Amino acid sequence: MHPHDAFMQRALALARQSIGLCEPNPRVGCVLVSADGGTVLGEGHTQPAGQAHAEIMALRDAEAQGHSVTGATAYVSLEPCSHHGRTGPCCDALRAAGVGRVVAALPDPNPMVAGEGFARLRAGGVEVILGPGAEDARELNIGFFSRMLRGTPWVRMKIAASLDGRTALENGASQWITSAEARADGHAWRARAGAVLTGIGTVRDDNPRLDVRAVATPRQPDVVVVDSRLETPPDAKLFQAGRRLFVYAAVQDARREAALAARGAEVVLLPGPGGKVDLPALLRSLAARGVNELHVEAGHKLNGSLVREGLVDELLVYLAPKLIGLGREMAQFGPLAELAGALPLEFMSSERVGPDLRVVARVAGRDRFAAVRPS
Repeated sequence: MHPHDAFMQRALALARQSIGLCEPNPRVGCVLVSADGGTVLGEGHTQPAGQAHAEIMALRDAEAQGHSVTGATAYVSLEPCSHHGRTGPCCDALRAAGVGRVVAALPDPNPMVAGEGFARLRAGGVEVILGPGAEDARELNIGFFSRMLRGTPWVRMKIAASLDGRTALENGASQWITSAEARADGHAWRARAGAVLTGIGTVRDDNPRLDVRAVATPRQPDVVVVDSRLETPPDAKLFQAGRRLFVYAAVQDARREAALAARGAEVVLLPGPGGKVDLPALLRSLAARGVNELHVEAGHKLNGSLVREGLVDELLVYLAPKLIGLGREMAQFGPLAELAGALPLEFMSSERVGPDLRVVARVAGRDRFAAVRPS
């Protein structure tokens, strides 16, 4: 393994510590290494939005240890930012600290950066090397790339089902098809998302909390309810202090809007065809609100609508070793006229979780928007 690869893998491991912490910012790690490549001088990862980025944390770490970073190499899992947001440009901070070289996995897809960070480093005499760890860095930030390059979040649909693909009995009973281990694993996937989306049918039938309870998390994801006729009960368990809740509707009802607003919800009117919520517009709206990854936990009807409109990027499916027979399916759409019309998927992983099987499958070709831009 090339030394660049080893240090970049450490930067990526640091970046993973930002999952569930730094949204809507990308998950970035930084390792500062002495000019001779023998000593790690400092390291860090992105903090909550408005706080220090990975490069600043690494510089602070080096300073706290009494290390000079003059001539050092900075291994960063994404291009150092070049714009003034709630923090200053990281490329300028690295240059001012005397760093001699920056090894970055990927250019930043944010149009406010998009190579400008590299350009400013080079203009200051800093060598820039691009590429090590690129695939892993993109996967780690696939939601950020989606929001920046497509204007929509990365949509991951979570489904718990029996081996014959049933998510509930015909009467709607679904608790619990999969095991406690699978449910805890599902909470870990919730934690990495910027928002969890469900439909009014699930709210009425299950009254879920849709928060992260089974794993530790520094923040709770936003909650989004697709509720065409504004039927969300104001006493639903979804309402929790300290997190944002958005109700997307297709009709106006001042009384119901006021009741939901009194519980802290923001009602967004996005009427679409057939008196339903405009789902593509909903995704664009969530991207504008800073949602990188959208975690869908809904019923077969809303799942079917999302699949039918081509809005799902990835499936996270937990299969229980049991057969149910007649019942509710994973996603209600079709019927197809021919097999050639089936949605093509690529299996990304399969793993045992307790007694269940977790399968991650990606819609074929959906991640190609994240192609690396030239430096």
